[in-house]
Amino acid sequence: MNLSKNSITRIENVDLVITGRLVDASNATLFGHLQDDENFKIIYKPVAGERPLWDFPDGSLASREYATFLFSEIFGFNLVPLTVLRDGPYGFGMVQEWIEDAQPESLINFAQGMHPHLRKMVLFDALINNADRKYGHILLVKDELVLGCDHGVTFHKEEKLRTVLWQFTGLKLEDHEVQTLEMINNHDLKFLQDLLSVAEISAIKVRAQSLLKTNTFPEPATDRPAIPWPPV
Repeated sequence: MNLSKNSITRIENVDLVITGRLVDASNATLFGHLQDDENFKIIYKPVAGERPLWDFPDGSLASREYATFLFSEIFGFNLVPLTVLRDGPYGFGMVQEWIEDAQPESLINFAQGMHPHLRKMVLFDALINNADRKYGHILLVKDELVLGCDHGVTFHKEEKLRTVLWQFTGLKLEDHEVQTLEMINNHDLKFLQDLLSVAEISAIKVRAQSLLKTNTFPEPATDRPAIPWPPV
């Protein structure tokens, strides 16, 4: 994504106006806009509204969403809308730019295809260990640009990958994908040290090394669900 310094500064600092709530979300997910611009829509997830999960530390989902954004930007995936951590009307949490009209009726059919942007998302999800890539967490914007949202259950140290995107299973990695994996494997990943545990950061490199070793896209797990439920 083309993220301007102005947009980053504004979403970090301008007061938020909350106008609604996404009632289908399992955690408190509030909709609104920046106080000085009703057209700059945002999603706000306060840490105080996070529902405890048995397998993720309490109060860690907002940090994982921000870690996913940073990981996407630093390694050139560009798959996550502008995301920050900041205070809001209901306390500290994650704030993300809302992408308007990004889930057309054709989304599921598109998401079952072989578009290169979907392929990039599959590799990305394998690295961040995304436990919840539903169709509803895929955003299709103009020119078939694919983005993703709802990355709170990511970066677990144990294998948790659950996704609806298994159509690339077993395909050989392309040269540029191998280069990305090597870059990740050689990176110190210090930008994640305040957001994830040491074990979770180490696991990223283990996943990158595993992909380099097999030189193929991952296959679905057979000892646990490989598709999130519900899948939409």
